[in-house]
Amino acid sequence: MPDLSLTLLLVDSPAASTTFYADLLGREPAEASPTFAMFTMPSGAGSGLWSRHTVEPAPGAMAGAAELAFAVPDLGAVHADWSARGLRIAQVPTGLDIGRTFVALAPDGHQLRVFTPAG
Repeated sequence: MPDLSLTLLLVDSPAASTTFYADLLGREPAEASPTFAMFTMPSGAGSGLWSRHTVEPAPGAMAGAAELAFAVPDLGAVHADWSARGLRIAQVPTGLDIGRTFVALAPDGHQLRVFTPAG
């Protein structure tokens, strides 16, 4: 079976989104151009930002939704940090089946889920 190695988010402005994610992740992109940027995570997985105006093939009107999820040991600290940075919080910290979690929104509306796993 293939190994999932890259998640792509379609964004309105790759430059603005690159600035947002570089600050949020505390790292610079491994690759960047006017229409695309890619961040490499410590795990080796990548997260790419591709201009929704130049991606081929163009997404359909009902393109699927996506969510980036970050497992952290201290949910409260990340929530406080992201709130202080001005990220819109779509779901306040709450307990769900996956553990304690909250959801913030990126500038393009992508959901950023932070969670501390249950158990």
